Amino acid sequence: MTEKQSIYEVHDPRFRYLTVGSAALDELHSGCRWAEGPVWFADLNCLIWSDIPNERMMRYSQDGDVSVFRTASQFTNGNTRDRQGRLVSCQHGGRRVVRTEIDGSITVLADRYQGKRLNSPNDVVVKADGSVWFTDPTYGILSNYEGYKAEPEQATRNVYRLDPATGDLTVVCDDFGQPNGLAFSPDESRLYIADSASSHDTKASRHIRVFDVVDGKALGNGRVFCSLDNGLPDGFRVDVDGNIWTSAGDGVHCFAPDGTLLGKILVPQTVANVTFGGPRRNRLFITATKSLYAIYTATTGAGFC
Repeated sequence: MTEKQSIYEVHDPRFRYLTVGSAALDELHSGCRWAEGPVWFADLNCLIWSDIPNERMMRYSQDGDVSVFRTASQFTNGNTRDRQGRLVSCQHGGRRVVRTEIDGSITVLADRYQGKRLNSPNDVVVKADGSVWFTDPTYGILSNYEGYKAEPEQATRNVYRLDPATGDLTVVCDDFGQPNGLAFSPDESRLYIADSASSHDTKASRHIRVFDVVDGKALGNGRVFCSLDNGLPDGFRVDVDGNIWTSAGDGVHCFAPDGTLLGKILVPQTVANVTFGGPRRNRLFITATKSLYAIYTATTGAGFC
């Protein structure tokens, strides 16, 4: 039985142990056109996120200050950090995955596969071995709003693995309508990937699939992990217990590792992405259409970032 409690919608009693009943949903900033790609920098005590159509990246510091981190961002979407603490980003405009070095210079990690341009890299994660995994739907080339309109050169919309040591780029999955957010389980034995093809086709998938990671380099045994009952899955993160916190049309949906919907955090705007941050990694930062929100939880984010 569903139980609504203020900003929470409880579908399973376990959800109460993951949330703080007295916590407020704080709107930290507004004025974006489509907020996306949040990533926490613990060493700098700040959050970086993307405002894609405005072609800028924003910075929120723990003391509450908001500033522009980068302009002319090439319509950057998803962001993460590698094991050396460097920023890794997906650029719609450049149709590439890039790394910001410690000195601020930009290194292109991937922009072509088999000699043809990528579609528009969307979201990215870095595994413990340093490999970079990213999705490549066509959102950034569908119009001039979040990139530059163009015809796709790739026959399919793929999920890739990049070996930064060798530069080898391989397709690990090629049967998505529009692959979007992705995240590893805490032990990196599974990879979760969202399919958001229903954004332009109401009959298409609006689910998250899960795959077994084979030998650290390939994916197998793909199956549907969960489907959303409101909106579509975009970006998401995993907590230390393996629960999935995903964006949705009415807020953030939390799923147990067995695929059970535990509950929702109701947000006034359509959510695009989330990440855990703060000094104790127990604050969930939420990018939702025009705004950046945050709420304290009773759990902690898994992984490096």
